[in-house]
Amino acid sequence: MLELRLVQGSLLKKVLEATKDLVTDANFDCSATGFSLQAMDSSHVALVALLLRSEGFEHYRCDRNISMGMNLNNMSKMLKCAGNDDIITIKGDDGSDTVTFMFESPNQDKISDFEMKLMDIDSEHLGIPEAEYHAIVKMPSSEFQRICKDLSSIGDTVVISVTKEGVKFSTRGDIGTANIVCRQNKTVDKPEEATIIEMNEPVSLTFALRYLNSFTKATPLSESVTVSLSSELPVVVEYKIADMGYIRFYLAPKIEDEDEEMKS
Repeated sequence: MLELRLVQGSLLKKVLEATKDLVTDANFDCSATGFSLQAMDSSHVALVALLLRSEGFEHYRCDRNISMGMNLNNMSKMLKCAGNDDIITIKGDDGSDTVTFMFESPNQDKISDFEMKLMDIDSEHLGIPEAEYHAIVKMPSSEFQRICKDLSSIGDTVVISVTKEGVKFSTRGDIGTANIVCRQNKTVDKPEEATIIEMNEPVSLTFALRYLNSFTKATPLSESVTVSLSSELPVVVEYKIADMGYIRFYLAPKIEDEDEEMKS
């Protein structure tokens, strides 16, 4: 028996908006500690890891570990029927091939329930190694979204370089080049507007903007984003979800041709 009641139902809607374009079908794993998802995108370039800890739910009952295969587009369609202030309850029974979403308006005068068919999805659970990162940049999520969007109108890839001075985003395309530098700035009055850089050693890596732009769909979940970089490791783009969890996106860096680097 599974029953999860989330007062901030809009969080679940935002999580789906952030993941459905990247991942089509995925298994939601439910255990005593929380509700989680780990899935690769269809081209096996990016990975999404979601965790909503059990203590963040108003009511959380999960009698035994259960894995529910869902089509994220269909789930998103159902969640679009919930109001932004609605309380969302997810219910499932052991061995059942459906999951039920119940939406209650805040004053309880409207209750809707939607039943969705579950799918059998083969998915390998990838062990994500804990890594020491060379550089960790925390910045306003809207700023990061804006930079990725602006640069993608000029080039397809972005070089993210971190030095003591700040973090630099560079791209080049047919029409020219662009560089955007964000300096460290620890604005005290509004911590969410601060740009904070922790750096053990300088790092410079190239990523496909198409994927970064897809990750920034999670911007509504959090006012700040943390980008962890290390040479030869995937970048981790993390958005905290209220005080109950996170959504993390992993993307492998692109290896540039050495000839190209000689020219530049």
